Amino acid sequence: MPKPTGKSPKRNRKTEIVLAAETLLRERGLSGVTTRAIAEAVPCSEGAIYVHFSGRTQLLLAVLEQSLPEMLIPLRKLEESAGMLTPERNLAAAMLGLQRFHERVAPMVSSLFAEPELLASFRQSLDSRAKGPRGGIARIARYLDAEQKLGRIPEHVNVETVAALLMSASFFRAFSSALTGQAIPALNHRDLVQELLR
Repeated sequence: MPKPTGKSPKRNRKTEIVLAAETLLRERGLSGVTTRAIAEAVPCSEGAIYVHFSGRTQLLLAVLEQSLPEMLIPLRKLEESAGMLTPERNLAAAMLGLQRFHERVAPMVSSLFAEPELLASFRQSLDSRAKGPRGGIARIARYLDAEQKLGRIPEHVNVETVAALLMSASFFRAFSSALTGQAIPALNHRDLVQELLR
């Protein structure tokens, strides 16, 4: 059995900064995400933030990206599940992951509209790295296309339209829930999938 060294585990300062920024964004809104507030929350110096992030846009991108696995893991699994179980079950599982992701990021993304310059920088960053909702829509469409080729989804179903509707409905459900405090029952992930594939 190894002897204790007495050293505490090394802190991951970058992760701590991102988590502090996300907490501030949820609790205080975008205006509350200042380097000073983040430094106090971590705690660290304001200079330590710039060691890891060149600016506020990159930090906010990191906040959003840390929640991406909630969306990407179910969507990758969806692409791999063509021909298995049923399309309804596969899509419902992916939609559940999408909804969890959107519930986490919808309030954060919506707050970007309060700062047009930051929003423009955010858009430019997404475009330069081919990020954003289009990638998720494309993954869903590829899955639907594969199932269509296997004869498990009717040929008349427009896979791009269904994929875009699923992504849009998931985001709108999260947005409206954050805004009003109530979910829209008609946008339940299972019911929505069944209606769109009908």
